[in-house]
Amino acid sequence: MKKLEQSLYLVLCLLMGIGTLSGCVEEFEADIPTDDSDLLVVEGTISAGQMNTFYLSRTQDLRSYVPKMVSGARVSVQGSDGSLFMAQNSDANGSYSCWIDNLSPDVTYWLHIELDGEVYESEPQKPLPTEKITEVRGVQNTPESNIDVLVTTDVPFESDHVNYYSWRYDETWEVRAECSTIMYYDVEQRARVYLATLFPVRGWLDATGTTIMVGASSNYEGQRIQGLKLYDINRSDSRMYHRYSGQIYQRAISKAEYEYELARRQAGSEMGGLFTPQPSALPTNIHCITSSKHVIGFVGCSLNTSKYRFFLDAANFSIKRPPYFDSRMWIDNPSEDDCIELVNRGYYLCEWEDHTSTPGGALETAWATWSQLDVRSQGAYIEVPEFWLQGGNESYEDEE
Repeated sequence: MKKLEQSLYLVLCLLMGIGTLSGCVEEFEADIPTDDSDLLVVEGTISAGQMNTFYLSRTQDLRSYVPKMVSGARVSVQGSDGSLFMAQNSDANGSYSCWIDNLSPDVTYWLHIELDGEVYESEPQKPLPTEKITEVRGVQNTPESNIDVLVTTDVPFESDHVNYYSWRYDETWEVRAECSTIMYYDVEQRARVYLATLFPVRGWLDATGTTIMVGASSNYEGQRIQGLKLYDINRSDSRMYHRYSGQIYQRAISKAEYEYELARRQAGSEMGGLFTPQPSALPTNIHCITSSKHVIGFVGCSLNTSKYRFFLDAANFSIKRPPYFDSRMWIDNPSEDDCIELVNRGYYLCEWEDHTSTPGGALETAWATWSQLDVRSQGAYIEVPEFWLQGGNESYEDEE
């Protein structure tokens, strides 16, 4: 049994490949018995008012950094009232999705998986309601420090006991082209032509935070979390050069799910530490009901998800930008043939400073490449996000 505990512990560390944190910087060799490898790993949450996605994978050799995703399973969300939501594995990459419009607070729900002749189910549970988010704000304690993103929850539905939450986030930020121009050199006319705009210089990039944060209200007055740090952004990060927006998703979770997330992080950060939790201590709520096969994972159940959209403007913080360097190519006294050659080589005219009318004056021109002028070269899109124009922060909830 001790050997099984140790080997399962090593397997648990693989969860970090699709989890939230990793902390191993040294090569690690492990001998996992065949019977304890290839364990099923389940990730996902049963939530109302949104698309529910569940990820199935299997553990691999610890030297492999790519999870082995599982396709071909039959996955569904089922309820004690007979409700059934079938999940589709449309892209065959281990993700299974189904839309759930509403959940009843009086019904228990569970995840049902049929795979390779075995049946797996999560423990039935009633969906937990989630309070709104009162505030999300960015704080920079000193001009040299990072920008911390802090969350404050609304007054809890129940303030007589500890409340547990998880948070995840999406982010969008504005990017700019390296330089701009309102002119180009017309080869046919052999002259410069002015336009209102030639290349889009302003765009946006999106990303999804890779970390799921969890927190408990035990150290807060009235069991209401206030000013809890979710993540930070380095003041020299390009996401903060202009304007940044994040959307926080808040979900109430059970104590068991909270403890599972903490144990998973501890296992990933310590990777063999003396006090790392053993698998038997993890509050995994998924079991194989047709055999004694081990399963790793936890499936929570939420009645609703609270959201908060916030904005951070660079002007309100001490941002460290790289020193400006004019990387355009400057050419003195170019002839018409020189200009045509530059155009044929893929350069675009940026500046035309004609000082030839003054004694000793010369014509100076600056040229740049498409990647310097067009913000789309950075992978940005140029359609203004609808929420970008709303200006202020906003808190809202999915309908139950």
